[in-house]
Order: sequence, then C-alpha cells, then structure tokens
Amino acid sequence: MACLTQLIAQTTPAQTPPPTAAPATARPPRPTPPTRDPATPGYVSAKELADGANAPANVDGNFILGPTHAPAPETLPQEGVPQGTIFNFTMSSADSKIYPGIARDAGTFGTPDPDDPVKLVVTTSHPAPYTRKIAVYVPKQYVAGTAAPFIVGADGPDPTLFATLDNLIAQKRVPAMVAISIGNGSGDAQGSQRGLEYDTMSGLYAEFVESEVLPLVEKQCNVKLTKDPNGRATMGGSSGGSAALIMAWYHPELYHRVLTYSGTYVNQQWPYHAETPHGAWEFHEHLVPGSPAKPLRIWMEVGDRDLFNPNVMRDNMHDWVVANENMAKVLAAKGYHYQFVFVRNAGHTDGTVKRQTLPEALEYLWQGYGVAEPKK
Repeated sequence: MACLTQLIAQTTPAQTPPPTAAPATARPPRPTPPTRDPATPGYVSAKELADGANAPANVDGNFILGPTHAPAPETLPQEGVPQGTIFNFTMSSADSKIYPGIARDAGTFGTPDPDDPVKLVVTTSHPAPYTRKIAVYVPKQYVAGTAAPFIVGADGPDPTLFATLDNLIAQKRVPAMVAISIGNGSGDAQGSQRGLEYDTMSGLYAEFVESEVLPLVEKQCNVKLTKDPNGRATMGGSSGGSAALIMAWYHPELYHRVLTYSGTYVNQQWPYHAETPHGAWEFHEHLVPGSPAKPLRIWMEVGDRDLFNPNVMRDNMHDWVVANENMAKVLAAKGYHYQFVFVRNAGHTDGTVKRQTLPEALEYLWQGYGVAEPKK
C-alpha cells in the first residue's frame, strides 16, 4: 500500500486521519431520477426556446431546451469539408509520476462515515496499473510551426467533437483548434482512478495534463500548442465536467474556457479534503461566491432527468440538477460570462442532447477569441 499512501499524500494536503475502516458494500443501484420542472421554486429564471432550437451563441444567461433533440448537421461528416487528422496513442500508468494508478475492487463501493455522513469510507481501493487512450484531432487548416489554440476533453476519445470541429472550423465559427481527447484511468467514483483524477478538488489533474500529456501530444502529432490561457479550453461530461471546471478554477493561468454536460458539482471527492469537505459541491456552496471572479467563460447543461442521490450517503449533495442550477445562480451573481441550458426530456450526459447542442456550445465557448490564424 506504499504507493497508494504516497498518492493520497500528494493529492490531499489537508486530509484528516481516516475513520475506522468500515466493511465494503456493493454499490447500490441508482434510483430512477424524477423529472424536474425548470419552473421549480428556487431554480434560476430561464428563457424557454421553441422545441428543437438552441440558445444563441453570443448571449449569456439561462435557457430551456427540448423536448425533442435532433442532431445538428454540424455534428455529422459533411461532403467537401476539410477533415482533420486523428492521432491515436496510449499512455501507461508506469510512465506517470503523478498518477501511478489505483482501483476499487469490483462489486464494492463504500459506507458513510458514522461520525460524518458527508464522508464516504472506501476500504477496497488499492494500487493498480492502467492504460489510457489519447486521441488528438489536428485540423486540416493547422499551419505547421504555429501555436494552435486547443481544447482538452475528458473521457475520450470523442469522435463527435472531431466531426463537429471539422464543420465549425470550415465555417469559420470557431478558430482552427487542436482537440486533445484523453481517456480516463479506469473505474468510476470514489476509490477509482477516474474518480481520483476528475473529482479531486485541486490543480493536480491540470498539472498532469500540462506536464505529461501536452508534451507528448506536441511530440507525437508534430504540433505546437499555445500557452495563452485565452486560447485553451476544457470540456467533459459528468465527473469529466467537474474536472473541466476544476482544471480552469485551480489553474486560470492555463485555461479560460469551460464546457460541461451534466457536471458533477456534487459531493463526490475521495479521499476527503478538509479544505473542500463537500467536494465539487463547494463550487456553488463556497468557492465561487466567496472568491473574486476568475477570467473564465463557461457553458453548462443539465437534463430534467439528470442524476439524483445515486449512492448510499444521502447527504443532500447528490442532486445534479440542483447542483447545476446553483452553479448558474452563483456565476450570475459574480458576473461571469456563462450560458446554462436546462434540457427537457434528457438524462445524464444525454448523447442526443450533445449532438443537438455541441456546435452552439463550442461557438459560445470561443466568443471573444476570433477566427484569425493562430499566433506564432
């Protein structure tokens, strides 16, 4: 267990001693989420759009979409449109100084700490190797030797993103950007490598991308990536969405643009951090309202049937709809440039919604950057 102990020490500088070990339990089945009404008291005021319409790409604020979701033509390959090159390679845990790898035993989850039910005790996580896939999209319009803007995506590869960029770049609706789609290190939630990467409230995942992924991308794909944070974006869904915001929040000198589907702004962090005891729920509970506004532009989505209390903790911090509604409130109060879409007839990280909204979301995300050739 020495490697795991070392890793936890790296990622939890303010960690308190763990409670007495509790027996492992099987992960309970997720209950069927209720359908939420965007007019629920306490939710943000939002403009309801005609069925099938997307929010305008140049307007901040809150919008209601649905209930039908046709795929946008820009998400599909189009004849005559220049197609970027896709590079695929893998990264091994043996090559990472930051993430040597952990896993939770199959069929186990954890138990609430009897002294503090907002903490989950996981006794079945242990060191374990992993291999992650990396897919990199380089647009046809990329000029060798120039520093390209780019977007980093979680839970890759993401062929929908690549096809969409082909079309949007050709239409000059977004800059000619590189897309770096990074697979997770396996598993899900507390005690897993994916959970450690995506749900930890620190700058570590952004530092992993910066020091271990981006240099490899530049070498393998023969590209130069911009150092300008205004030309760097992050995106993801579920815990990949919380990871996207975490990257920019803890390292705004690296990223200014964030796109999330069904962002996991809930109490999902493990191991426990005393500085952020409620995990990503802290974003709307304390961090955003209690901090000066950062130079971030954020696009967010949540579905009316998104996740609701899917684990054993019952801590009132596991409602994805409430979490995203709260995010919209605090971002508006702080004057952020953000767009929030509440989607009718949509589940968690709903693929039909992504195919409907991704072109508009990307166009909104890159407002203010322009479509000029990348800087050298």
